[in-house]
Amino acid sequence: MEYHSIKSPTAVKAVVKLAVKTLLSEGVVVLPTDTVYGLSVCATSQKAIKRIQALKKRTAKKPFLILVSSLSMLKKYVFLSKSQLALVKKYWQSGRCPTTIILRHRGLLPASLNANSDGLALRLPKSQFLIKIIKTIKEPLISTSLNISGEEPIKNLKDVARFWPDKDRQPDLIIDAGLNLGDKPSQLIDLRIPGSVIVLRK
Repeated sequence: MEYHSIKSPTAVKAVVKLAVKTLLSEGVVVLPTDTVYGLSVCATSQKAIKRIQALKKRTAKKPFLILVSSLSMLKKYVFLSKSQLALVKKYWQSGRCPTTIILRHRGLLPASLNANSDGLALRLPKSQFLIKIIKTIKEPLISTSLNISGEEPIKNLKDVARFWPDKDRQPDLIIDAGLNLGDKPSQLIDLRIPGSVIVLRK
């Protein structure tokens, strides 16, 4: 398990390159998000998905959050009407809290990501660091809380090794942004039903 910091602007380019290399090698990376630190893998890799489920001791019945780098990437993986697109732009381009949106997927990603439902939970990060990584790998990322399922999220990155003491069962890379991200989850909105906005979490 490697540890790298992006507290210095000069370190960002090298760390992005390392994160991309690890993700494309089906590795698990601890990344800062808009809400909390999370575990991430490439969303197209079934092997990586199984690794992250094993690390978290997470049931396959629980869906994952998907991070995309643009509206163009979003359109590739979900069905989107003009009215739904307008709502997505409204929530994602506002300066308010990060918003996760559930839409009907096209079936292009592994079924284990959405627990075999017709919906996929997606978010466009506000973090340019995350967007740079996703654009470079040219595919979406899974993002899930940094913890073992059912336990409180890890807030101090120094505790990661304590939660996963077995070196063969640890995240491959930790990226420290030097930020206190807190523990408040994103707003969650379901747009699957045309003309309907269902707020599941504020």
